[in-house]
Amino acid sequence: MTTELLERPKSPSKSKLWMAAIKPPMYSVAIIPIWVGTAVAVAETKTFHSGIFSTFLISAILILAWLNMSNDVFDSETGIDVNKAHSLVNLTGNKSLIFWLANLFLAIAILGIAAISWWQQDLTVTGTVLLCCALGYTYQGPPFRLGYQGLGEIICFIAFGPLALSAAYYSQTQSWSLTNLAASAIVGISTSLILFCSHFHQVEDDIAAGKRSPIVRLGTARGAQLLPWICGSIFAPVALFAALGIFPMPTLLIFASLPFAIKLCRHVGTYHDQPQKVSNCKFIAVNLHFWSGLLLGLGFIL
Repeated sequence: MTTELLERPKSPSKSKLWMAAIKPPMYSVAIIPIWVGTAVAVAETKTFHSGIFSTFLISAILILAWLNMSNDVFDSETGIDVNKAHSLVNLTGNKSLIFWLANLFLAIAILGIAAISWWQQDLTVTGTVLLCCALGYTYQGPPFRLGYQGLGEIICFIAFGPLALSAAYYSQTQSWSLTNLAASAIVGISTSLILFCSHFHQVEDDIAAGKRSPIVRLGTARGAQLLPWICGSIFAPVALFAALGIFPMPTLLIFASLPFAIKLCRHVGTYHDQPQKVSNCKFIAVNLHFWSGLLLGLGFIL
């Protein structure tokens, strides 16, 4: 008598699904704009308000938590997350709980930002952050759902680039800076790149839900061909600005993160049409965003 062992593919454990839902690496998206904007401010003014920086950083993390959680809620209403096991709504089965918990995080974050404005007797930072939040809502929130029209990357660029860095810089200096605006474009592009990469593995689900993401519009092959140009737009401006004296020369440290860009382009170029294999490309993009932003800010401080 013989027996056959049939191996079934293992389903991810609950703990792994929860980690995927919480997305710890993604919170660098909140940290890096505050870090770079503050670094530019420190480089230009030689002063650093640690209490403001810490308060802003915690508030930014809470705002991103609100954004991620509320997006899961809004996506559950369109059915686009029906195959997404690590959706917080799918994990808990309680959309209302996730929605109100997200709003609680947002309320605490706004209180933190309001505290900064109270310390400064200036509402500029609060107004700028509220504009970021409003843009974040239009990404997936009804009736706008601009992400479904393929506008998510533009929203991401503005909110996490010029607006976020301007708010971080202003919170330290109560002034504006063209150098900081130039740096914000670098951070905005690298942030939008994460969202761009997140579409490669979910083309079928996006099409089924009527979401016209850039990858749906372009196709995965053309999207993969575009990727090196997007990555190049992170590094080339830094070299140009450093050569022109707009950025200090140590900002060229950003080129130490170039291997992440190369790895990302090669990985997507090879597996762009294989959802299971390309699905992790957004985490390579997160690494690129984190290290390029960290090194850019360090370059300003040095």
